[in-house]
Amino acid sequence: MNLAGLDISILGPAFIAGLLVLATHVPLGMQVLDRGIVFIDLAIAQIAGIGVIAADAMGWEGGEHAWVVQLSAVSAALLGALLLNWTERRWPQIQEALIGVLFVLASCIGILLLAGNPHGGEHLKDLLVGQILWVSTTQLIAVALLTAAVLAAWFGFARRSGRLAFYVLFALAVTASVQLVGVYLVFSSLIIPALATRHLKKRRLLVAYAMSAAAYAVGLFFSALGDWPSGAVIVLVMAVLGVATGWACSFSKSAPTS
Repeated sequence: MNLAGLDISILGPAFIAGLLVLATHVPLGMQVLDRGIVFIDLAIAQIAGIGVIAADAMGWEGGEHAWVVQLSAVSAALLGALLLNWTERRWPQIQEALIGVLFVLASCIGILLLAGNPHGGEHLKDLLVGQILWVSTTQLIAVALLTAAVLAAWFGFARRSGRLAFYVLFALAVTASVQLVGVYLVFSSLIIPALATRHLKKRRLLVAYAMSAAAYAVGLFFSALGDWPSGAVIVLVMAVLGVATGWACSFSKSAPTS
């Protein structure tokens, strides 16, 4: 047990990062589930990761080149989103399979790009599980501005604007979040709250936000207490809370009304 790890100066920004991710991913995840394209987040996140890895391979890592890294990641994610928008129009019946293939291809390209990098294993781990405990104030401000823009667009017009608006906003949201929390937490934040609350007709968004925010808070607490990887702990806690929430929602749905 590591009580010294319960440092609010570290856990506070990490929790804020989690809330920013959830702000866009909970409503987008419900749309993903409704569309039946569950693995799109993995594919887009992996493609955005290729953008980051490619920028790093060309010597543009962090510092004064941070904007180049972000531009590379966003460009890669948008290209992936446009490709998936086209495949959904052309072959809608096999879209989920195509998304899975794209994810595998993007993963293999990322591995090849990291093959000659002595820190390749560390970069790959960061992409998958993230570094939520080490987010900076600059990152939080940038993601907060992007989150506000995505939410305004989504609730303002994009929900009713068809596939292209959804794919573009999805790419922007995932590009930012995967660099904060990693692929595993991006997937969990999108899918688990949507699955857990699928039986709800009223207050679904509120319940999904509350459950997933609690998962981040409890997960960060126990990861700091046990000195365990935060991303992995949060995913496991979210899964447990998701099952409990899903059971409660299902029970509530089946309960007789007076």
